Amino acid sequence: MFHFPLPITDPTWIFFVVLSVILFAPMLLERLRIPSIIGMITAGIVIGPHGFHLLERDSSFEIFGKVGLLYIMFLAALEMNLQDVKKQRVKALAYGLISFGIPMFLGLAMNGWVLGYILPAAVLMAAMYASHTLITYPTVMRLGISKHRAVNIAVGGTIVAVTLTLFLLAVVGGLYKESSHGWFGLLLLLMKVAGLSVLIVVMFPLIARMFFRRYGDSVLQYIFVMSLVFLGGGMMEIVGMEGILGAFLVGLVLNREIPPGGPLMNHLEFVGNALFIPYFLIGVGMLISVTAFADVSVLTVALVMIFCGTGGKWLGAWLCQKIFRMSASERRLMFGLSSARAAATLAIVLVGYEIILPDGTRLLGDEVLNAAMFLILASCIISSVATDRAARSIALSGEAEVSSPHDDSRDNIMLALRNPKNVVPLAQAAMMLRTPGRGSLTAVSVILDDDPDSRAQGQKNLDFAAKTCAAANVRMLTHCRWSVNPVTGISYAAREHEATDILIGLHQKEKITDMFFGRFTEDLVTAVPQQVIVYRSVVPIYTIRRIHIVAPPRGQHDPGFRHWVHRMGVMAQQICARVSVYSRYGTLEAVKRLWQEGKYPVEAEYVEYNAWHDFASIANRMRSDHLIVVILAQKGTPWRHNYHNHVPEQLERHFSARSVMVIVPARVGTGTVSAELRGGIAIEQK
Repeated sequence: MFHFPLPITDPTWIFFVVLSVILFAPMLLERLRIPSIIGMITAGIVIGPHGFHLLERDSSFEIFGKVGLLYIMFLAALEMNLQDVKKQRVKALAYGLISFGIPMFLGLAMNGWVLGYILPAAVLMAAMYASHTLITYPTVMRLGISKHRAVNIAVGGTIVAVTLTLFLLAVVGGLYKESSHGWFGLLLLLMKVAGLSVLIVVMFPLIARMFFRRYGDSVLQYIFVMSLVFLGGGMMEIVGMEGILGAFLVGLVLNREIPPGGPLMNHLEFVGNALFIPYFLIGVGMLISVTAFADVSVLTVALVMIFCGTGGKWLGAWLCQKIFRMSASERRLMFGLSSARAAATLAIVLVGYEIILPDGTRLLGDEVLNAAMFLILASCIISSVATDRAARSIALSGEAEVSSPHDDSRDNIMLALRNPKNVVPLAQAAMMLRTPGRGSLTAVSVILDDDPDSRAQGQKNLDFAAKTCAAANVRMLTHCRWSVNPVTGISYAAREHEATDILIGLHQKEKITDMFFGRFTEDLVTAVPQQVIVYRSVVPIYTIRRIHIVAPPRGQHDPGFRHWVHRMGVMAQQICARVSVYSRYGTLEAVKRLWQEGKYPVEAEYVEYNAWHDFASIANRMRSDHLIVVILAQKGTPWRHNYHNHVPEQLERHFSARSVMVIVPARVGTGTVSAELRGGIAIEQK
């Protein structure tokens, strides 16, 4: 018979028990409508020393717990949409300061006068009330109001509140470091942290861009990013601060370098949510004593925490509503988003719990640790209810802002592949061009009737493209198609799949007499009514930092104008790139207006441009991580200019070592994409 002495000490069975909890706990919690973070902590209580004592809180929980804590803070910063926040940065800064300051001062008063804690402990506890975590953000995304100004203000306020909270935590924690020497030591500590922060902000993005351009392997990229996270956390601990501040800062500076819809982000979220973060939460639960829940002192501290935290956030939302003249629904939405506590609260209470005072007691004792769990549970429930009700009210009232001018159309991006070298670049470009949440991908390989042997290579390309998209959690359909010639096959495939865009690789010249675009591209543009996008990748598209768009004068009158503006807005948003648009005043104003109407978080500059026969001035502004996009009008249209005939030689002369995209707008559509041309096709040529 099997005999397991308790607690279990064998590493194999310890890991099995933990994985079983991670597997089955969410299934049960989903039915009980309990937030997953509370469920994992509860599971830790049940299997820990204060529960059934199945497991001991050994060194594995300490190691994985430390990793999980840094992981939580890193992902919290990485997942924030900084592009949206910039549009409401003044209000977001004001809300962040108000929603941090009111709970902070209210908590200091209650912690010191009512509960009687010493100043450092009172500051740490008040910081728990002042911070918040956006655990209900998926609710607003599901209801389609993530672009609403109240959401952007709440997200921006989160950055301010969490940053100030971690700063306070680092200062208090630094005072109890062995290297601390009073106020002079604190001043020296702040100087070290400031210098290290500047180093991280300046150097880490540069190092990341260089690495991402050179190495495209997803495993190497994941290991590299995690190395930066722990390097930032480790250096912060060396100078005397808490490592979570370094992890959070690394997340902020890498926010622009890691696209939210890319495979790297998918891997980071998957590994963290599947292993490190649950392991950390279970370890937190093991510290909590079940019998403490019946202690009057614990309940008293918990009630004070809930009152200060919830009341302070409500007052902050109410005050911002009055200052910025917002609606009651917006106030409730901001309150709901900013009232939940999770990551920062756990970090604070654990750091305070580990600090030992000279008399041998803990800075934050067992009663605070247990009361903090009540705060997390109550705040998550309040936040979930408030956010859901406010978000539904806004969605039904019509206050929600649309996310793009093409909400009535559906993207179906299809790749037709032939050259194996361009499979990955074009697949990545298609993912960045598709409208998030509505776009689907289809890959097609055109097999010529006189070349049946190429079918095997075509299928291999399709499988590799599907694998590339699957790494970003994007589903792609694949299909082989026979045809007498590539143009005919692509043309019929575009009709069958109701394409709006045809994305092809730039022609590779074999002879000096070859045309820049190649005969295939010229014939395809003439044969199909869809928008054609010609793309050459020099660096991975998600490492592009600025997009230079050259739009023709009077281009706003082109029927395909709205569509290519939409595509560029989506791509700039996906890769978090700045945009420079070059054209005449009327066209620039039209582009600007469409991006504003579509609520694209595009950081753009609009440059009046007249040197149409020489792109040298634009080339001088370009760097290796920039992309040049030229809008080339269809032949025979009133907005086709003579300089378009010289675009190939301009691109070959000035941008031979740069990433290039040429867009020929569709010949159909009047402001919006027609119903019979929904979708897209990304086609790569040999």
